[in-house]
Amino acid sequence: MSSEGQVTNPRPRDDVAFEDVTDNSFVYEFGGPIGAAAMMLGFPLLMAYQFLCVYDNGGHFLLPESFGDTGAWASRMGQRYWEIAAPSWTGARIYLGFTFFMVGLAYVCPGPVMYGYKLPSLGGQRLAYKCNALWSWWVAVITALALHFTGLFRLTQIIDNLGPIMSVAMLWSFFLAGAVYAVTVARKAKHRASGNVVYDYCMGVCLNPRLGSLDMKLFTELRVPWPMLFFISLSCAFKQYEELGHVAPELVFMVLAHWLYANACNKGEECVITSWDIFYELESWYLLFWNLAGVPFSYCYTSIYVLKNGPMGFSIAWNVLCFTLLIVGYFFWDTGNSQRNRFRMYWNNTLIKRNAFPQLPMSFIDDAKYLQTRHGNKMLIDGWYAYVRKPHYTADLVMSLSWGLIAGFGSFFPYFYLTFFLIVLVHRVGRDDARCARKYGSDWDLYMATVPWKFVPYIY
Repeated sequence: MSSEGQVTNPRPRDDVAFEDVTDNSFVYEFGGPIGAAAMMLGFPLLMAYQFLCVYDNGGHFLLPESFGDTGAWASRMGQRYWEIAAPSWTGARIYLGFTFFMVGLAYVCPGPVMYGYKLPSLGGQRLAYKCNALWSWWVAVITALALHFTGLFRLTQIIDNLGPIMSVAMLWSFFLAGAVYAVTVARKAKHRASGNVVYDYCMGVCLNPRLGSLDMKLFTELRVPWPMLFFISLSCAFKQYEELGHVAPELVFMVLAHWLYANACNKGEECVITSWDIFYELESWYLLFWNLAGVPFSYCYTSIYVLKNGPMGFSIAWNVLCFTLLIVGYFFWDTGNSQRNRFRMYWNNTLIKRNAFPQLPMSFIDDAKYLQTRHGNKMLIDGWYAYVRKPHYTADLVMSLSWGLIAGFGSFFPYFYLTFFLIVLVHRVGRDDARCARKYGSDWDLYMATVPWKFVPYIY
């Protein structure tokens, strides 16, 4: 499974830069309260609509017959969704059973304890994180396969009940966001709050929600969305095998793609601790909805589409192209994330050696070049980061493109992930640039001049 390395000094250095971005400054994002309300209404409706198109209509858009038919069309859509995707006890048992199984594993599985940044909101304290996601992931995979092949729980039940499971996931994310908000308000521990209940519920007021040793943000970012996405694709593959007696190349591709992503997220858990999502973003409806419902049930459209419409019968050359894009994209994504995060961990004195599969060459840069800022932080300008500022985003987009191409061009929905992800990344890079400009001043200008390209050298 994995061999855990030893931490020479498990406590991080105290002379590294004080991570002061988690201050009390506040800026409305996403259009303020109106935008927040629109997202909380629009995203669930979008997911429900896309589910009907992909799961129930062969990947084709469902549109009203005329403008005058809009009201009746909406009624028909709602009725059909309720018929095939209403929350059910079966959906709740599958979704919540998996979720609480992963919670239990988070408490009992072995793993190294790592430390995050100093947080001003906690008086400079560093939070400890038990990084056992890799063990939890593999225990979950082995358990799921054992349940399937013994007949105790056939994994095909996931795709058969996907609508109800998705509905439960959306409801659970609303409930959990409300619970986090209510507890934070009751404890008078709100952070970067606007004072508007709708906006604060959507964008969050709690920076570090914890249940004992369990960090909720780290857990919900890694342990539910990506493993569940993998199990949805695996369920599609088992379903196709039951129906056809074999699994087509495009579903083999999607199982591999989602296994690579889920495995990488969990094997590199200790690298995520210093990410923007963990040390800065607030636990919110926005994060919880997309991690617990949006990621697994919106990024699976390719798997559903090729199950419902396959086998696709593409040429060997096309399949080789798609697999090549996936593997090359994965290599640069994995190593890019590793270079960046292990550089941070090295200077934080928390770098450890782990032998989790796969360990790729060029994941760590010896004597990496960097720009020293007056703030105290160091900016990596070596490895892939000598060419562009966000190479891991570029590689991520290449992988998401391959997820669409493997399904061909008969439907937009296999390309939803690529489209949505591109919009999110461009927005996130803009937020990051603005924050860093305020934080580093002229040092950021020097960094921009040293590495002028964001995603692709000489293009963007």
